[in-house]
Amino acid sequence: MRLFALAAALLSTTAPALPQGQDAPFKIEETGQSFSSLQEAVTAIGERRGTIRIAPGRYGECAVQEAGDITYVAQVPGKSVFDRAICEGKATLVLRGRGAKVDGIVFMRTLVEDGNGAGIRLETGNLHVTNAMFIDGQCGILTASDPRGSIVVERSTFAGLGKDPTGNGAHAIYVGNYGSLKVVESRFERGTGGHYVKVRAPRVEILNSSFDDSLGRNTNYAIDLSNGASGRIAGNAFEQGPAKDNYGTMIAVAPEGVKHSSAGLVIEGNKAWLSPGFKESTTFVGNWSRDAVTVRNNDLADRIAVMARR
Repeated sequence: MRLFALAAALLSTTAPALPQGQDAPFKIEETGQSFSSLQEAVTAIGERRGTIRIAPGRYGECAVQEAGDITYVAQVPGKSVFDRAICEGKATLVLRGRGAKVDGIVFMRTLVEDGNGAGIRLETGNLHVTNAMFIDGQCGILTASDPRGSIVVERSTFAGLGKDPTGNGAHAIYVGNYGSLKVVESRFERGTGGHYVKVRAPRVEILNSSFDDSLGRNTNYAIDLSNGASGRIAGNAFEQGPAKDNYGTMIAVAPEGVKHSSAGLVIEGNKAWLSPGFKESTTFVGNWSRDAVTVRNNDLADRIAVMARR
């Protein structure tokens, strides 16, 4: 991940850093208006479509999008950092408009009392995330249900997500009953509990991404298709770490009951191996559905069974 190299520097910086060279860091590209508050910029766009360019800096700002179609973009990718920024006790960005795009933004330490703090809380509408980082929080992206909506995540990093020190927490990505989820060229690592990707959408694509659980703790599945799904999981790399709550399965299909067909699900061309400290055996795909999932041409290390009916 080209943004991943910034993580160490971000975590080592604890003092607030204000944007340099301008007093109003949130600028609406289409109108040229600048605002000192992210929420003011979101409110100014309202029902319309607009782009908010965010100056480099570390912010405690958050915003609730009630309408419209808004793009939130870092002026310099990886340099617009939202740290402990929570609206409505939910997330840094609470989204319930027609749609949103998030590009180049860093979300850090998104912690709330109920354990479901997120960088992005998506309640309605489409979402496209690219070049973003979600670090040391509870959830990266957490959604409600919108069967008409679609979610795309590209070239993004999810690190240190799950349970916080109090024991509260959730998953790096948790998608409710949305129409579809697509994850491409993204990295998941250092989980602190829960699953790396948990999704209830009926269609998924998870492609060319990495799931590095070598430093994870109290983690469960790499991918949890909770109620089954069709689609494709391909070209990914999986490392099973030694400090798991549940080590028996890496990819789970319908472990919480069948609501969607998995007959069209293809899992192919992936590579999976075990961390040196992992002493057990595991299964690459656990299938709780009644459907014949296609699992082929995966490169699996010793002690990883291809598939098991659950």
